[in-house]
Formats: sequence, C-alpha cells, structure tokens
Amino acid sequence: MHGNSPKTLRQDLLAQRKQFVASASFALKKAAVLTNLVRFIADWDAHIQSIALYCPIQDELDVRPTLLAWADSKAGKTLALPFARQDKHLDFYAWQEGDLLIPSRHGVLEPDPNNPRRPQVMPDCILIPCVGWSESRVGDKTHYWRLGYGGGYFDRTLAQLRKTKPNLLCVGIGFNWQKLNAPQWQAQTHDEPLDAMLTESGLLIKT
Repeated sequence: MHGNSPKTLRQDLLAQRKQFVASASFALKKAAVLTNLVRFIADWDAHIQSIALYCPIQDELDVRPTLLAWADSKAGKTLALPFARQDKHLDFYAWQEGDLLIPSRHGVLEPDPNNPRRPQVMPDCILIPCVGWSESRVGDKTHYWRLGYGGGYFDRTLAQLRKTKPNLLCVGIGFNWQKLNAPQWQAQTHDEPLDAMLTESGLLIKT
C-alpha cells in the first residue's frame, strides 16, 4: 500500500494530475482520449441511448463538449448528470447545455432534482473519471478498477443499478500514467469493477 494510506496515494495522484495538466504533453494526450471517446460512442451507438457524464473537478478531463456534440447530432439521445443523495448514492437527471447547476457540499456542480423539465434517468452508460486505476487478472479474466476520492458514491450506486440493469456499461476515464500496480493499490471487496477503461491508448474492455 502506498505510504500505508489510500489517502496519501490519492493526494500524490492529484498532485501529479495538476502537474500533468500543465505539461507540454497534456494537449496531445487529452485529444487522444477524446478521439477514442468519439470512436467508442460511435461503435456502441446502437446500444446506448443515454449517457451519464460528470462536471469535472480538480483537473479532471472535460468530456462535456464531446458528449454534447454526440447528443446534438443524434435524435433521441440523452445526457445525464449525477446528483449525490444524503445516503451517498447517486441519482442521474437529464441534462442539457445551459441548465442551472447547483454546487454540492463537495463543490461538484449538480442538476436540480426538483426541475420538472429534467426527469430522472436510468443511463445505459456511465462515464466515471478516475484518480487512479488498476488492472487485475484472475485466470483468463481481466478486470479494471477505479480509485476515486474515497466517498464510495459510485460503488454504492453501481452495486444497486446493476441489480436492475445488468447490461449497464460503466467506463472509467483516465490516462495511462494513472495506472497503479498491486504494491501501490488493490481493489477492496466493496469496490465495483469497471466494464471498460478509456485512455489515450484506446478502450480496454473487461473480459
């Protein structure tokens, strides 16, 4: 375990991300991730009518322009943003550019759950930003895991949603340098696996 503390690991990764965003290589790698995102949603277009995305914080990659272009170019496609409930689960509400968003207690911009024009959505695909990520193999099976901010919101939400929507597609968004090895971090029993991981190298899919 990194410094005997996941908290220390997160702090180090967030500091590295700030430096990475300011580096000369960031623009090229950002463009590669977004290109791969466009390719992914084109390849999976027939299976995806609604995508839950996120409002970026702490130097997370902003995927909103890419997803807005997708939704605008396709009839019947819906975008949604997460709303954090008091019980540390997430609900998703339809979102369009220009909607009023409200900062949560964590500083994340969220939709207004009381907006009658933006109903709650059960997304087909959820895009989740990663502080770090890892890969594990058991026999011939490969799994991808997300290290987040430690609140457990996505893990609780995915565990619940997958019971009612087993074909839900959960995709982590990150960069190759954020990949962690086993001595640094290993997923815990309560962690929910990602269905795929999207980086500048392309889409890595769980097998």
